[in-house]
Amino acid sequence: MSDTTQDGALATSKPPSEDAGLSPAELARKYGLSVSGARPSLAGYVRQLWDRRHFILAFSRAKLVAQYSQAKLGQIWQVATPLLNALVYYLVFGLIMDAGRGMGKDIYIPFLVIGIFVFTFTQSSLMAGVRAIPSNLGLVRALHFPRASLPISFSMQQLQQLLYSMIVVFVTVVAFGNHPRLSWLLVLPVLVLQFVFNTGLALIFARMGSKTPDLAQLMPFLTRTWMYASGVMFSINEMLKDRPAWIADVLQWNPAAIYMDLIRFALIDGYGRENLPPHVWAFAVGWAVLIGLGGFVYFWKAEERYGRG
Repeated sequence: MSDTTQDGALATSKPPSEDAGLSPAELARKYGLSVSGARPSLAGYVRQLWDRRHFILAFSRAKLVAQYSQAKLGQIWQVATPLLNALVYYLVFGLIMDAGRGMGKDIYIPFLVIGIFVFTFTQSSLMAGVRAIPSNLGLVRALHFPRASLPISFSMQQLQQLLYSMIVVFVTVVAFGNHPRLSWLLVLPVLVLQFVFNTGLALIFARMGSKTPDLAQLMPFLTRTWMYASGVMFSINEMLKDRPAWIADVLQWNPAAIYMDLIRFALIDGYGRENLPPHVWAFAVGWAVLIGLGGFVYFWKAEERYGRG
């Protein structure tokens, strides 16, 4: 098409485009475009995570090495910190408050050490999950990758730290008269179930922490309350024997108590089945499946919103 301007020059106008009148969504479909950072399907998300498994493992190792890189004792603090906590709790709860009543010293000290190390595994995974997105915003905004890689990697970091610490647990258990037996093998499935539970918990709080960074300031109070309610320093049955039975049942069925007591049962000769709640393995598996899968789906549903302010 053409027209003549006032000065006699010939002006041309472009023919109407084929895209005229199409909405942005229609244009995107026409040219095969997709939204940047859009949430993939759940199956596709799992495949993306599997494709990045080497990154997740390498990232967790790097974080573990860097954790105490500025300290002179370095990685020794991985073991020294929970051991010092166990010593403090033994002085306060074991000697002063007699929290180990009903148990001899040969049972109570391994009982306490196992409780501190195993609960710290869950506590540290939870705290790392809360900070997973806010502490890595630069990485989240600069690169495209499944954001669940971060809390999963942090949970793996805490698992590796616990595995180093288990050497101290085994030495302590043996030092107080317990000898290796077949029940020690139960530690492996318990740690697997606890890892799945911890990862789901980290994913749940990673999503919550991404929108509310102040949640990290509240978590120490919540985890401390959880620790006292889980029987880390005392036997729930012994401490609550004069209370209604349902209180002890509720506290024993909480996941932190279940995983601790299963490992105590596996490693300590004098810690018998009577210290475990009924259907303990069903609860251990149920908590892992419920929180592990539920946390993964809960985190995935907000995938496209992480790092966007």
